Amino acid sequence: SDTGIYGNRHVFSQQTFQELENSTLDREIFQKIKQTRFVLDNIAFEQLENQKMRPKTLKEIKSKLSGRVYNSEKELFRELKKLKNRPRTFKQKKLISKASERSLQNREFEEKEAIIAAFKDLDIHAGPDDMKIIFKLTNTSWHWITRNYKELFSNPDSLRIFTNTAMYVIFTLGFFNVGFALVLALVTFYMPDRTSKFFRALWLIPRITPSVLYVLLWRGLMDHDGFISYCLMFFGIAPTNWMGEFPWPTILCINGFVGTSMGMIIFSSAMQAIPKSMLHAAAVDGAYIWQQIRRVILPALRWPILFVASYQTLSLLTSFEYIQLSTDGGPARATEVWALHAFHTALSNYWGNLRYGFGATLAVVLVVIGITASLLYLKFFKFNELVSEPKIEDY
Repeated sequence: SDTGIYGNRHVFSQQTFQELENSTLDREIFQKIKQTRFVLDNIAFEQLENQKMRPKTLKEIKSKLSGRVYNSEKELFRELKKLKNRPRTFKQKKLISKASERSLQNREFEEKEAIIAAFKDLDIHAGPDDMKIIFKLTNTSWHWITRNYKELFSNPDSLRIFTNTAMYVIFTLGFFNVGFALVLALVTFYMPDRTSKFFRALWLIPRITPSVLYVLLWRGLMDHDGFISYCLMFFGIAPTNWMGEFPWPTILCINGFVGTSMGMIIFSSAMQAIPKSMLHAAAVDGAYIWQQIRRVILPALRWPILFVASYQTLSLLTSFEYIQLSTDGGPARATEVWALHAFHTALSNYWGNLRYGFGATLAVVLVVIGITASLLYLKFFKFNELVSEPKIEDY
C-alpha cells in the first residue's frame, strides 16, 4: 500500500510538503500552503478572552482588524501599533500572535470540504487542477501501488540491510538458538538431576529479565569504563567501548543468550521423554555417550529441532528490540536489520516521516521470507515422514 494508518484522511506532513513541492502544483499556491499566516477570527478572539487580554485593546482589535489575514508576524505587529489602545508590552503582542497563528503543517482533515474551508480561512485560492493534486498527495486512504517495491529494489541500502538481517538470523539461530541450546540440553541431560535443574534455571535469567534492564547490564559490562575494560586493565589493555568496537558480536550474544534458554528448555523436555530403556539398551550394546547422542537422541529430536528452528527464524526476522536498545542500528546503520529498518521508516518519527506505506512494503517482504523459510524447513526435516502413519501395523 502507498499509505498509512490514518484511514480516509488528508494529512499535511513534512513528507506531504516534499511531494507537493516535487509535483506540478503551482509554485505560488505551494508557497501559500506552506506559509504560516495570522488570522484575527473568532477563534483567536476567544483565546484572547481566556488569556484576559485588556478589554479596550481586545474591543478595538475586534472592531478594526476582525477577519484580517497577515502573511507574517511582523506585518501583524505593524498593524497593532496603529491602534489607539495598542498592546503595551511585547508579551501581549506575542499572545495575539500565538492566538491568531494559522498553519497547515501537521494538520489533518477528514473531508475534502474541510481542506477547502481551511484554504478559504487562509485566503488560499487554488484551481480545480491544483486541488486534485493536493487531494491526491495528502490522501492517506488505502490504495495499491508498485512504486514502493520499485524503490525498495532500486535502493542501494536494501542489499546491505538484507545482508545484515541474513547474518543476524543465521548466526544467532545456528550458534545460539539451536546449536548452543542443544549443547546445553545435552550437557544438563547427563548431569545429576539437581545440578541440571540449577543450570537450566540459571540460563532462564536472560529471558525473564526486562529488556531494558537486560541491555543496560550489557552496557555496564561493555562500556568504556565497564567491567570488561576494568578487568583487562590488569593485562595492560586500554579501556575500550567494546559494544561500539564490536557491535555484531555483542548483538549476537545479547539476542543469542535469550534464544538459547528457550531452545534448551524444549530440547531438555524432549530428551526427558525419550524412553530410558532405549538408552540402557544402547549402553548395553557398547554405545558411548556420543554414539547415544548421534544414534538415539538426535533422531528423536527432529520434531523439537524443526519447531525451534522455524519458530526462532520467524522471531528473529521480526525482532529488533535488543538491537534498538543497544545500538539502534548503528554505527552508521552497520547493525540495521530489516525489521528495525521498517520501524525507522514507518514509525520512528510521527510527523516528520509518514512513510507507513513503504514500511508496510518492508514488512510484506519479511512475511514472504518467513513463509519461504518455513517451507524449506518442512522440506529439509521431511515433514511428511514425521506426520505419516507408522509402518508397523497392529494385528
